[in-house]
Amino acid sequence: MVDLKHVSTHESEHEITKDGSFNRQKNRFTTAFGHGAGELPVEAGRYRLLWAEICPWAHRSVIARELLGLQDVISLGTASPVRTTQGWEFSLDADGVDPILDIRYLPEIYLETDPDYDGRATVPTVVDVKTRKVVNNDYFRLTNYLEDAFKPFHKSGAPDLYPVQLRKEIDELNEVIFHDINNGVYKAGFAHSQAAYEKAYDQLFKRLDELEERLSKGRYLFGNQLTDSDIRLYVTLARFDVAYYSVFRVNRNRLIDFPNLWNYAKDLYQTEGFGSTTNFDAIKRGYQLGNHANNPYQILAKGPDISVWNQKHDREKFND
Repeated sequence: MVDLKHVSTHESEHEITKDGSFNRQKNRFTTAFGHGAGELPVEAGRYRLLWAEICPWAHRSVIARELLGLQDVISLGTASPVRTTQGWEFSLDADGVDPILDIRYLPEIYLETDPDYDGRATVPTVVDVKTRKVVNNDYFRLTNYLEDAFKPFHKSGAPDLYPVQLRKEIDELNEVIFHDINNGVYKAGFAHSQAAYEKAYDQLFKRLDELEERLSKGRYLFGNQLTDSDIRLYVTLARFDVAYYSVFRVNRNRLIDFPNLWNYAKDLYQTEGFGSTTNFDAIKRGYQLGNHANNPYQILAKGPDISVWNQKHDREKFND
């Protein structure tokens, strides 16, 4: 087995600034997929996407993979939702190893790729199965590569999640969603000072209030067209009441207290590719039993009731 001692497996002190704010580590493997010089070749069957169902960054890539029909183009490996002291573990698979890569812990393939790597081994991770190298862990751009570079492999009738005419607006909104919402809950939850926590908390709910208003005017974030931005917002909303509200102390409102955001989230959940890849039990276990929570007795919350996600929503009113 590869020696994992010098690989970071949890969010560490170097990700906390002097004022107590959480500053997420930068991605190490960011080469783009494409058809130009120096880009990763776009081929069917060459890559394996590694994820954990707890992780919002990984979840959005899996949603895009489903919506675009890339299941037979890019294989999928799933780690346990509870991250161990050795990193993400493939304990859900037979014999506790990924059946394609034959690794038990995600950091193993990082160190095979770069023996000097000492950051966290993160999901999503894309591995080139031919070379056994990690080639991309750029969660911020990965869905865009699936939506654009892998377009020749999209299924018939696949949605255009990253339309050319909206890309500038989508990119601008995605920046806001990432910094203030997707990562905003972590900035609050991982803060080491009251001031840093409250700053992230206030900014998070400011943005949620803005999107609550925005969603009063259209079914999705860009009118009646489902886009990459909806995927990015959804993954945080899906985790809000079952994890972030309590574990990260972002408790001004629950998701279900926002009429438009809640109905919007139910609409997406009930869309194939969203709900079918959302495992609420894994999400709860990952946040409540893992390193995110101080839970020495490993007690898993009984609620909230997730059956409400299948209740009728009101978003079809925008189709009139």
